[in-house]
Amino acid sequence: MPSVFLSEVGLAFGARTLFRGVNFTLQKGRKVALTGANGSGKSTLMRILSGELPPDGGRVIVEKGTRVSYLPQSGLQSSPLALDEDASIVEEAEKAFAAGRSIEEEIAELRHQLSAHSRHSQESDRLLGRLQEREEALAASGYDRRAETIERVLAGLGFAREELERRVGSLSQGWRMRVGLARVLCEGADLLLLDEPTNFLDLEARDWLEGYLRDSRAGVLLVSHDRYFLDTTVETVAELYQGSLREYPGPYTVYEERRRHELEQAAEAYERQQEEIARMESFVRRFRYNASKARLVQSRLRALERLEHLEPPPVRPAMHFRFPRPPQCASLCLKLEGLSRRYGDTVALDGVDLEVSRGDKWALVGANGAGKSTLMRVMAGLEEPDQGSLSRGQGVRMGYFSPERLEELEFSGSVLELVESWAPTELVPSVRGLLGAFLFRDDEVYKSVSVLSGGEKSRLALLRLLLAPANLLFLDEPTNHLDLVSKDVLLDALRGYAGTVVFVSHDRQFIEALADRVLELREGRARSFPGDFEYYRWRKEQEAQGRGATAPEPAGASAGAGSRPAPTEAQRFRREVKEQQAELRRLHREEEELLHRLEELAGEKARLEKELAREDVYRDGERVRAAKAALEANLEEQERLSRRWEQVESSQRALVE
Repeated sequence: MPSVFLSEVGLAFGARTLFRGVNFTLQKGRKVALTGANGSGKSTLMRILSGELPPDGGRVIVEKGTRVSYLPQSGLQSSPLALDEDASIVEEAEKAFAAGRSIEEEIAELRHQLSAHSRHSQESDRLLGRLQEREEALAASGYDRRAETIERVLAGLGFAREELERRVGSLSQGWRMRVGLARVLCEGADLLLLDEPTNFLDLEARDWLEGYLRDSRAGVLLVSHDRYFLDTTVETVAELYQGSLREYPGPYTVYEERRRHELEQAAEAYERQQEEIARMESFVRRFRYNASKARLVQSRLRALERLEHLEPPPVRPAMHFRFPRPPQCASLCLKLEGLSRRYGDTVALDGVDLEVSRGDKWALVGANGAGKSTLMRVMAGLEEPDQGSLSRGQGVRMGYFSPERLEELEFSGSVLELVESWAPTELVPSVRGLLGAFLFRDDEVYKSVSVLSGGEKSRLALLRLLLAPANLLFLDEPTNHLDLVSKDVLLDALRGYAGTVVFVSHDRQFIEALADRVLELREGRARSFPGDFEYYRWRKEQEAQGRGATAPEPAGASAGAGSRPAPTEAQRFRREVKEQQAELRRLHREEEELLHRLEELAGEKARLEKELAREDVYRDGERVRAAKAALEANLEEQERLSRRWEQVESSQRALVE
C-alpha cells in the first residue's frame, strides 16, 4: 500500500530541538489532522514528509511508487508549487498532469522506435512490452480525463467557467492559493499534505473540499484551525508537543476531550507527587539529627532518590478578555433602504434593505465576491453608497475589524508604544495588563510591530476595539489568523457581549455558535433569514427540495400509560436517581477500560511502526506484509474503541446535565 514512514526522525535549528524520535505512518486512505501549538513544527514535519526538507536524524521511508502532493500554508512562489503569473488559471491546473504528459511523449517515442524494427524481433518485443506498460500507466494516471477533472475541481473551489482564462498574476493572494490547491488536488496523488487549505476558502468552497476529502481514497495529513472542517474530514489526530508526536483516534472534538481528560489526570498526579515529596522532605528535615529516627530518615532519602519525578502538565496561555459594557443606544441601530454600490461596471450591492436592532448578531454569508465585505464597509461608514439610504440610531458608536486593515498597524515602535498611543489617558496604566491578556507577556511587549505575525496583529486589532468601547461591531473575518484556542476565547467574549455584531466568517462552528440572524448575499442582492445558521441551512435545504418553508411534521403522540397506578413523585425520583447513579458507575468503568485498551493499542502501534522501519524487516516481503496487516488491524481496533469511547462520554454527559 502506498505509504510514507517516519522512523525516529529528529530535527534541530541551532540549539533548539524542534522534535526528536518521531515515528509516524501515513498510508493511502488514512485521514489525519496534525495539531500542536504555533511553533511546534507542524509545517516543518510536513516538509519532511514531502521530501522537501531532510531530517537531522532518523529515516523517511517512502513505499515504492508512492506519489505525494504538498500544499504549503503560504509562500507558493518559494515552493515547488510556484505559480507562473503569466499563465492562465486552467494552464496552471493542467500542470498537475505533467507526469501524464511525459508518459504520453514516451509512448509516442516508443511507437516511433517500433516503426523502425521488424515484427517479432527481440527488440520489437521489448519495445512492445514497454509500450503496454506505459499505456497502462497513462490510463491509471487519469490523463485522458484531465479536462473533466480540472473543470470539476476549479468549479468546486469557486472559479466561474468564464474566469478560467484569467492570468494568475491578476488574482489576489487568496485566489492564487486556490489555484495552488486545485493543482494539488488534480495531481491525484496517493498522499495529500495540506497545510491550512481552508484559509482562503468561503463556506461553499469549504463544503466542497470537505466532501472531496471524505470521498477521496488518498491518505490525507491536514493542518487547519477550523474545528468543524477537521471533525468532518479526519479519523485520527496527531499532536506535536515538546518535540514528540502522539496520535489520538477519532475526530478532533474527541481528541480535545481525551486530551483535556489526560491533562486533568496528569495535573492531579503531579500535585499528589508534589505533596508526597513535601511530606517526605518535611520528615527528613524534622528528624535528620534524631538518632532513633535515623533508619526512617534514610528510608525517606532513598525513596526520594528513586522517585521518578513527574513533569508538570503543559499550561498553554490563552487570551482572556471581555468586551466592555457598550454605551446605551437606540433600539434600532441601523436601517438600510435600497442601498446600492458599484465599482465601474461591476454591481457589488443592488437594492439592499436591512434593519439591525440592538443586541442582534448578524452573520453575512455568501460566496466570495457576493458583496459581503463591501456591505460591511458601507455600513461602517468607510464607503459611501451610490444609491439608497443608510441611517444610524441615536447613540450608536461603531467599531470595525478587517484583515485588510492589519496593514494599518505598520509602526516603527514597539507593541507597548503602539497600544499606549491608542489608549485613553485613564487606561494607560492598565495597558501592560491588557497586553498580557492578549498573550503579549514579559519582553514581548517590546517587540517591534513590524515583525509581528498575522495572528499577533489580529490580536492587537481586537485589543484596539476594547480601548474604544462600541455598541455596534463590524467584524470581517475576525478569526482568520487565530488558532483554535484564541477563536474559542473570542467567541465566548462575543457571545457575552451586550452590544450588536455584524460579522463575516467562513468558520462554520463560529457562525453556528454566534449568529442569531443571517443575511445571504448573492450577486449583490440580499435576503434575510430571521433565525440562526441552523435555521438558515434548513430553509435552504427545504427550498432546494421544492418544499418551501413548510415546517416538519410534528412528532406523533406517545402511547398511553398502562393500567398500573402511577408511582408517587418521591418514589419516581428516588428510583431515577438510583438508576442514574448505577448507569454512571457502569459507564465510568467502561470508560476506564476503553482508555486503558487504547493506550495498549497505541504502544503496540508504535512497536509495529518501528518494526517496519527495521532494515531486516522491510527487505523481507513476507514480514512486511504481516506487519502491515497487524498495523491495519490495530488502527481499525483503535477507531472502533474510540467511537465507543465517544458514545460512552456522550452518555455520561447526558446523565449529569
